[in-house]
Amino acid sequence: MKILLTGATGLLGYNLLRLLLETGYEIIATYHNSTLDDFLNDIAWVRVDLEDQEKIMQAVREVAPDVIMHAAAYTDVDGCEVNREKAYRINYLATSAIARIAGKVKAFVVYVSTDYVFDGEKGMYKENDLPNPVNYYGFTKLLGEVAISSILPETSLIVRTSGLYGYSPTGKKNFGIISFEKLLRGEEVYAFYDQILSPTYAYALAMELIKIVEKKITGIIHLAGERLSRYEFARTLAKVLGADEALIKPISVNDVKLIAKRPKDSSLDTAEARVQGFSIPPVAECLTHFTNAYRKEVI
Repeated sequence: MKILLTGATGLLGYNLLRLLLETGYEIIATYHNSTLDDFLNDIAWVRVDLEDQEKIMQAVREVAPDVIMHAAAYTDVDGCEVNREKAYRINYLATSAIARIAGKVKAFVVYVSTDYVFDGEKGMYKENDLPNPVNYYGFTKLLGEVAISSILPETSLIVRTSGLYGYSPTGKKNFGIISFEKLLRGEEVYAFYDQILSPTYAYALAMELIKIVEKKITGIIHLAGERLSRYEFARTLAKVLGADEALIKPISVNDVKLIAKRPKDSSLDTAEARVQGFSIPPVAECLTHFTNAYRKEVI
């Protein structure tokens, strides 16, 4: 099987790349600015600017993959609010272009979406709940979902996840990494007690996505971790590290001037995924693996 992986240098993409290399599949990975040198001898790299639809379609046409794992996105929530044209081009137009060319080369597409397509008014959202994003990032990711499901109704899967954390050598720092590094230094971690989500370990999600690709499930599925506030997540991380839990300081979303509005409770109901045999391990187990992996890679 030939797999084209977009966003291979990001957090999820990096973890997917490492695991895909163990499968024996032929992997072609896209990058924008730089590749990951450690993998240059094992995979083919293709430079793709997600703001250039023609180049995207050309790259997919030339590769002619069996599967496209579309993990690339403009994920800076506040950045999307400010740079709306960029967010629209990357999260929607690029996804639409991938869907159109995928149909022509007969590739199956896995599109990684987000809990931020929901407004956060109730939490534990099911796959068939009505999306209603409260920020532009969520809006553009929802547009991407619409493009995928309308163009490739029988040859695609939309995977919604939430609050990704983990290690990547080139990806931007996430809440998990920031909190871990602060706790190692004995510094205080300020975490929202009133923003609830389903924090998801990128490595664990990558493992499940590979299983999904092999089964080629279609439609929409929610695949994420346990329902937790950011404060509860940080407290659990402190416990796993054996750090002083008093270092975790609860604050309100309202105490911080964020550019984009965040949903109050965007947690995802993953019952359907579990029925189909896919799940993210308990948060303590994920955090133990995460901290051990970070120490091995960085410290």
